[in-house]
Amino acid sequence: MTDATTIAERYLAVWNETDAERRRALITEAWTESCTYVDPLMRGEGHEQIDALVAAVHTRLPGLRFTLAGPADRHGDNLRFSWNLGAEGDEPLIKGTDFAILDGERLKTVHGFLDQAPAAL
Repeated sequence: MTDATTIAERYLAVWNETDAERRRALITEAWTESCTYVDPLMRGEGHEQIDALVAAVHTRLPGLRFTLAGPADRHGDNLRFSWNLGAEGDEPLIKGTDFAILDGERLKTVHGFLDQAPAAL
C-alpha cells in the first residue's frame, strides 16, 4: 500500500506541472477516470476538467508552487493533507487542507478547503 505522503506528493505534482502533456500523464496516473475535484473557487469532473482547473491556476498564479505542509494521513480509502502555495523561499500566499477518497492508490474525489487566502482571490 502506498503511504499517504507519497499519494499527496503525487497529487501536488499534478498542480505544479506546467507542461500540459506531462500534466495530463500525471493526472492519468494519479486520478481515476470518474474523478471529481471541488473547492470554494472551482469544480471539475474527469481528467479533462481537472487539467483545465490546474492550467487556470497556472495562468492566474504564475510561478507559485504547491508544497506539503507536514505529513499526510490515511485510513482506508480516506486521505487528508495540508499544503502551502507560494513562491519558493517566500511565505505561502495560500494555505489549504484537502480531503480525498481513494480508489486503491488513485484519487477518486478531492475536496479542497482554503485555510488562508488573500481576499482578492
